[in-house]
Amino acid sequence: MNLGAHQIILAPIMTEESQIQVRTTNQYSFRVHPSANKHQIRLAIESVFPDIKVVSVNTMNYAGKKGAQTGRRRAGTSSKWKKAIITLRDGDLINLI
Repeated sequence: MNLGAHQIILAPIMTEESQIQVRTTNQYSFRVHPSANKHQIRLAIESVFPDIKVVSVNTMNYAGKKGAQTGRRRAGTSSKWKKAIITLRDGDLINLI
């Protein structure tokens, strides 16, 4: 599947835990397209942010959660998604804010 860089990287994940990872281990978290592999994610990050070098990419798949039943006795579900944790070399920064 041929996806563009902005189709692979959907959004940065800005939580307290991700900010701790940025300060301590120089790792950034992104929500990415579920069908993207690690190599595609690395190339997309390096093309969107041309001044940085990606050292490693770790990915996690999250299943959609089932919600409460509605009046028609069907449980709603949230969509599945994929998270990528990007480790950069020392000295590289991504300014997300």
